[in-house]
Amino acid sequence: MTSPPCPLTTTVLREQVQVHVQQFVAEQAMQLHQISPLLDPLAQAIHTLIATGKRLRPAFAVWGWWAVASPTQREQREQVIAACASLELLQACALIHDDVMDASDLRRGQPTVHRQVEQLHRRQGWQGDAANFGRAGAILLGDLALGWTDQMYFSSGVEPQTLLRAKPALDAMRLQVSAGQYLDVVAQASGETDQAALERVLDYKSARYTVQGPLQLGGLLADAPQPVLAAYATYGQAVGRAFQLRDDLLGVFGDPIITGKPAGDDLREGKRTLLIAYALTHATPTHQKEVHHALGQPDLDAGQVELLREILIQTGAVRHVEHLIATLRQQALTTLAQLAPLDPHAHQALEELALAATQREH
Repeated sequence: MTSPPCPLTTTVLREQVQVHVQQFVAEQAMQLHQISPLLDPLAQAIHTLIATGKRLRPAFAVWGWWAVASPTQREQREQVIAACASLELLQACALIHDDVMDASDLRRGQPTVHRQVEQLHRRQGWQGDAANFGRAGAILLGDLALGWTDQMYFSSGVEPQTLLRAKPALDAMRLQVSAGQYLDVVAQASGETDQAALERVLDYKSARYTVQGPLQLGGLLADAPQPVLAAYATYGQAVGRAFQLRDDLLGVFGDPIITGKPAGDDLREGKRTLLIAYALTHATPTHQKEVHHALGQPDLDAGQVELLREILIQTGAVRHVEHLIATLRQQALTTLAQLAPLDPHAHQALEELALAATQREH
């Protein structure tokens, strides 16, 4: 006699997502190896990348499903978790390509994929430019991860008609994160300071793709009514925006031991964020000149990073962003409280996820 599944908790969910993703990647690694052992380093690189992570996107998707799923639908819990776990591969693609675009050295405390592949080139003593080789390998691996997203989603065991009903949400996430990444690159290159333009970047690069899209994917898997999907959109936008604003603060003030990235990395990359825009708007002419001169310089030393941090604090930019985060978080929690009837376990999980996404240290 088969024992009933253990109660769904955030911890159980995270563990099950990890099992599903690792198993899928292991199967793909075997296929790559059969093509050629030369592909093994790419398989190892993505295995390392997916070994850690917050698993926020699958969590929002699964709880968005569980919140309104019927008892019959919940019998497919394992299959739905597998389908939602595919979002980790979309996230892997975004991280790999983002690190290439930003020329980042570290991700989650480990060398980024393009640096790993670059190091392989150097160890082997191969011909050509090692950095170009690393970027090429990372771009191709990111493309693989993007393709694997659909493959894992459709091989999850969920009924095809259910997967197709929710597929537009997955498609929208892919479109939005790519559009948002490009808008981010444009903002960085143009020196954008307009708040509305930067909010659009924040929305499409992070908010919709991190919270709103996964929630609506889960809701569609459960065939949720339109008012629920609309509430998910409101909650998701608020939490997603707050998540990215917290990320912007961590990119400047985060502890590298916790974040796994060098201190002040966003300053060296010249990231144009609401934090920077607010500081430039409220800075003295002298401080404005210092920010414009230092922002985006890849060789910023610790002293210059500290100077920029002080300007962000003195102008009230940090206080302003913290206030925005708190306001958005409360908007999300208010929306959640008004959404009834909602499964109490899912309600609590979505409350906890809102806090975890906006009060985190990495």
